[in-house]
Amino acid sequence: MNKLDITLNGAQLCAMPSGGLFWPERAVLVVSDLHLGKSARLSAIGGAQLPPYDTRETLARLEEDLNATKPSQVICLGDSFDAPEVERALREDERLWITRLQAGRDWIWIEGNHDPGPVAIGGTHLAELTLGPLTFRHIAIPGEIGEVSGHYHPKARLSLRGRSLSRPCFLLDQDRLILPAYGAYTGGLRSDDAALTSLMHPEAQAILTGPTPCAIPMPRK
Repeated sequence: MNKLDITLNGAQLCAMPSGGLFWPERAVLVVSDLHLGKSARLSAIGGAQLPPYDTRETLARLEEDLNATKPSQVICLGDSFDAPEVERALREDERLWITRLQAGRDWIWIEGNHDPGPVAIGGTHLAELTLGPLTFRHIAIPGEIGEVSGHYHPKARLSLRGRSLSRPCFLLDQDRLILPAYGAYTGGLRSDDAALTSLMHPEAQAILTGPTPCAIPMPRK
């Protein structure tokens, strides 16, 4: 599997093509903003209609990363489900799929703004988690060091041969790492938005997801 080796606060990490993050030393896989059940929620409220297989596409990607990295622990950085109690609306085969992926692993659900509090699926539910030099939470806190978060669904836009290209990305500087949204059909926030430029140091990098992750200077206005 193609990956890009990165370092945060002394921890040696791997940015994966999918938008997942692997910490080999601790056998930890980190993903953020799965937004499972999004199409079901939108359909229920009469909102924009998405293909009804977003949850299955996300779980298939997650299973592939689990098979590739074989982690002993999985950390989901919040907004794993698209709304409170939406996990109850998942199809039975999807709920069983999640249970199968969890088997034999320490599975941590970090609380997000879409899914605050425990969900009706197994695993440990935490507001945040500190492991060694890193702290995992949903939304970045200014001034923190060694922080891994999600929430913003960052995307980088760049020009390539006269064409504009936008791709989900990690954002990395000396203090923090912000993960892209892992879920299918999740949208994103451009890296030059003030919400992100105010968090990241001027020398920050954007690590583009895709078949071969690559790092570029974080695009700014």
